[in-house]
Amino acid sequence: MSEETNQAENEEILSTGSDVKDEIEEQLKNHQMPKQDDDFKAKYYYLAAEVENMRKRFEREKENLLKFGNEKVLSGLIGVVDNFDLTVNALRNDNDDKVQNIVKGIDMIRNQFLDVLKQNGLTQVESLGKIFDPNFHEAVAQAKAEGKEEQEIITEYMRGYLLNGRLLRASKVVVANNN
Repeated sequence: MSEETNQAENEEILSTGSDVKDEIEEQLKNHQMPKQDDDFKAKYYYLAAEVENMRKRFEREKENLLKFGNEKVLSGLIGVVDNFDLTVNALRNDNDDKVQNIVKGIDMIRNQFLDVLKQNGLTQVESLGKIFDPNFHEAVAQAKAEGKEEQEIITEYMRGYLLNGRLLRASKVVVANNN
């Protein structure tokens, strides 16, 4: 009987040992799972942040495209406005009534044209009487001007324009230099 008892005890020890072994293996698996879960969570949060950043970048690019997408067309139309200005200034001093009526008509068309450009975000840079700012003005010359401040703009050769707050073309100006 003692041999049978020993064998039964050995079997019990072995079965208990395999149960312990199974439990240890289960704990190891459970211990590794949280690490894998953390890795998956970290990857998920990373990808979620990337998607959110991509969405924000896309919205910014879309907004800029809407604001500045017509920049090339509007910069070409500025030349047309310049030609209207040159025509009006050249004919303004003519004394003929017919010519003056034509000047008024051209000036009305020019103003209507500028209104359409303003509706599309184009604004003129005001320069005369302002202090020179290299962000908005391009100095083409300096001249003595009594009664004017140093670096004050006294003549504007070509008007500058902003498109939705961004400089499209700098004003070409003459700056007072009393030195």
